[in-house]
Amino acid sequence: MADLQDELDTIAEAVGDLDPAPAPPSRSEDTTAEAGTDALDRARAFLAGHPVAVGYSGVPWALRHLPRYDVEFGEGAGDADVPRLRQGYVGALFWSLHLPGEPTGDRAVLATFDLLDLVRTAVRAHREGLRLADDAAQITDLRNRSRVSVVIGPAGACALGDSLGVLRILRALGLRLLTLSGTSWAGGDGLTRFGEEVVREMDRLGVLPDLSGASAATVHRTLKLSKAPAVFTRSGARAVRTHPANLPDDVLAEVGRAQGLCLVPLAAEQTGPTVRDVADHLDHVRALTGPECVGLSGAYDSGAAHASDLADASCYPRLIAELLVRGWTEADLSLLTWSNVQRVLRTADFTARSAQQRRGASMAKITDLDG
Repeated sequence: MADLQDELDTIAEAVGDLDPAPAPPSRSEDTTAEAGTDALDRARAFLAGHPVAVGYSGVPWALRHLPRYDVEFGEGAGDADVPRLRQGYVGALFWSLHLPGEPTGDRAVLATFDLLDLVRTAVRAHREGLRLADDAAQITDLRNRSRVSVVIGPAGACALGDSLGVLRILRALGLRLLTLSGTSWAGGDGLTRFGEEVVREMDRLGVLPDLSGASAATVHRTLKLSKAPAVFTRSGARAVRTHPANLPDDVLAEVGRAQGLCLVPLAAEQTGPTVRDVADHLDHVRALTGPECVGLSGAYDSGAAHASDLADASCYPRLIAELLVRGWTEADLSLLTWSNVQRVLRTADFTARSAQQRRGASMAKITDLDG
């Protein structure tokens, strides 16, 4: 050991006699700022042709609970009013019908219909900026007419009141997503026989299953049972940040194999406090699912705090700029922002037309199947 120490001392002395190596050239703050500005300009130019389809928005909740929410002029307390949506290049978004407090039974059904009425009333009152849309073709048409499409959903499974008839009425009124959790037929133990019949009827109607917050058993069974793509409306990567709603790697890989869609939220608690943290989730999800199965959730106006540099819906260009710097291609970015949401809606509609040729409306009751 003494000989080794002598040798190390000799090497240290020799290194000390050498002139220090020149420091690598550093980018000045001005150069860094210019690079950031260039990426932001590129992001805005990209989004002008490939707007954002946002997979989850809490605007209905905010309209009901915030003291003032100015949808048209953006002078209230909201995060996703029309001016901010336009600044963020948002072309479409899903308005959630989720209910705080998790009511059950008839109370949940009535509360959901009240919220749905609020959505339809609010959109009609702001027709210069917002329009209701039911499918991919309408969304594209409204984008070409400089309107932001509002797609209804997700609603909670409790909204059905254990009735497939209520599901059909909600679909007729525009519902496109249903979250499969929090009921006796879609709980911790997975789907019951009635729960499986709900999924089959959703396929027939074109209602997409939302599995964010669903139990592992429900997730795995729905991915195998549903003919339409399953959507996770608010899920990041658990390997990047531990959170109950984030997905482990094996589930992300399964989502990719099933051609589902994982919509990554911008909520700080779930995906981190900076735009780089959100981008880390998007990188990770894309690597496991493929670029065709990852999208953006936003989760604005849902009561969640957001990354400091993604504070409201006007900030999407900052996220796209970060992804451009990381080397995302425009092809992958167009899937992320717009095309993947369009794909799952089109596939759900194709699945529904096919299912309607094979079977009529299900008249099953929960007492018939679950006892």
